[in-house]
Amino acid sequence: MLKLENVTAEYSGSRVLFGVNIEAKVGEITCLVGRNGVGKSTTLKAIMGLVSTPSGDITVDGASIFKKPPYARAKAGIGYVPQGREIFPQLTVRENILLGMEANPKIKTIPDYIFETFPILKDFLDRRGGDLSGGQQQQLAIARAIVSKPKALILDEPTEGIQPSVIQEIGRVVSKLKKDMAILMVEQYLEFVLEISDKCYVMEKGRISMSGDTDSLDKKKLQTMLSM
Repeated sequence: MLKLENVTAEYSGSRVLFGVNIEAKVGEITCLVGRNGVGKSTTLKAIMGLVSTPSGDITVDGASIFKKPPYARAKAGIGYVPQGREIFPQLTVRENILLGMEANPKIKTIPDYIFETFPILKDFLDRRGGDLSGGQQQQLAIARAIVSKPKALILDEPTEGIQPSVIQEIGRVVSKLKKDMAILMVEQYLEFVLEISDKCYVMEKGRISMSGDTDSLDKKKLQTMLSM
């Protein structure tokens, strides 16, 4: 389980997150939603140690990673797919995936499940990442994040700029992955969130304003909050 307890975050001394509490469990897809600029991506960056977090705690299966540097958080079992994917465009698909394996030295070769999950990548192993389509790059970014077999996977706007058919494929993949890892996803596409998520947290101005099982949330209220 990935757990955030009273996490605060700031940029250059300016507070952005105010006591955020989130739980993401194995077997569930947990979504963090909210309008632009409310702190969703900052929450994921806080998990990875990429922003200043003056107080709170972040644990993976009960072990605190709060004071660890980013590389140590990856080795502790966090897979991260940032907004915009951030693959290495000059490296091949194979080289991008091999970089993801650095977080788990026990893995010596690219596991078969990567190509079972993303068959298209096997055909493009020697192609540069920058030559892939947006949807293929997103699949590569997820493959790179899960090749180390993380305990938790966090994804920032995985459907952004992706065509509908690939969105469906990403939804299928993430739904399959949840049986092996906790998944926390930031997403703006509400229809996708309602279809795929088990739990949902709504963020407003750096605070969680509403949360619960997705099926039990007031959908009209949620739509209103996201469109204000």
